[in-house]
Amino acid sequence: MKKVVIGLSGGVDSSVAAYLLKDQGYDVIGLFMKNWHDDSVTISKECPWLEDSNDALIVAEKLGIPFQTVDLSVQYKERIVDYMFREYERGRTPNPDILCNREIKFDVFLKIALDLGADYVATGHYCRKGIVKNSSGETHYQLLAGKDPNKDQSYFLCQLSQEQLAKTLFPIGDLLKPEVRRIAAENQLITAEKKDSQGLCFIGKVRLPDFLQQQLKPKKGDIIEVPANASHYGHLVPNFDSKEQELAYLSEKPSYNKEDGKIVGAHQGAHYFTIGQRKGLDVGGTKEPLFVIGTNVDENVIYTGQGKAHPGLYRKTLFVHREEVHWVRPDLELKIDDSMEVMARIRYRQTLQKATLYQVAGGLYADFEQKQAAITEGQFIAWYLGEELVGSGVIS
Repeated sequence: MKKVVIGLSGGVDSSVAAYLLKDQGYDVIGLFMKNWHDDSVTISKECPWLEDSNDALIVAEKLGIPFQTVDLSVQYKERIVDYMFREYERGRTPNPDILCNREIKFDVFLKIALDLGADYVATGHYCRKGIVKNSSGETHYQLLAGKDPNKDQSYFLCQLSQEQLAKTLFPIGDLLKPEVRRIAAENQLITAEKKDSQGLCFIGKVRLPDFLQQQLKPKKGDIIEVPANASHYGHLVPNFDSKEQELAYLSEKPSYNKEDGKIVGAHQGAHYFTIGQRKGLDVGGTKEPLFVIGTNVDENVIYTGQGKAHPGLYRKTLFVHREEVHWVRPDLELKIDDSMEVMARIRYRQTLQKATLYQVAGGLYADFEQKQAAITEGQFIAWYLGEELVGSGVIS
């Protein structure tokens, strides 16, 4: 009998995943990951980790599977929290959920599971795993979108490797969310009606500014409003000697100076803000809402523009540095000067967009058919061939 260790989070998805594995005849062990100790930054009464671990225990008892809690808070702080602080300090916006999957669930947690004698780890993610063999007989594992288009979570797993996928099962990937809740209710699992968690990966509900302020101290600075017709726009695109030159030009993010606009307010730290953000600016009196179109953490200035149509919010092309390009399917990796037509997204739940990837010596350009709103440094782009996620990278 194959042994599977499942990450029981205390939610309905992992509960049903555990039920399905047991129903399929696996020897199942439930593990709850405790990743955070500082309860001062969680919002009380809204699913702190203690409630989640208790729900996970009740589900395990109901299913008749062994259960234990593992404390991964040291590794979580080193690999996720410290990285988040460093990225925000640099004016970049990290994605802790993607990092948590790569560094914690499918690395530290996976190693614990293998030490327990597991053949596989399993999670309650809405995605699927496929297996293909090439002409040489080599096996490659595919990361496929979940069947539920409203819940597909393949994007969050975009940094997984072949080694990690080989040891992973996604039991609910072929189900729709209502089916998952129905299975939970039919089997009287306590999590059947539990709301989905919206907090940081395995921390619970967290006030992000409070969280960041533990290390990134507030620092008052100016909010500048840049008009839509600022001098950075409307330039004639110059002639280029090569495609790479053109892509480099198109991928440059707009840079602003204080002289480009007027001071309309004050903020408590440029490192707390991200491109496309609307909330938290607290500036009134504008015809349309203000959106963040640029931040300068060195000068502690936020640049904003009025309305969703402001040209400062849009770019057609982005770049990923070579060391931050990751191929889930390394056999499909592009060689220098090669290109590939893909569907891509730059955030979770974004509708897939047509794009062309261009590999150059220093990294990879993604050139979208349509301009994209709020391309944000530090976030991830993931690209797909059909329903298979084949690669990803950190946006520069």
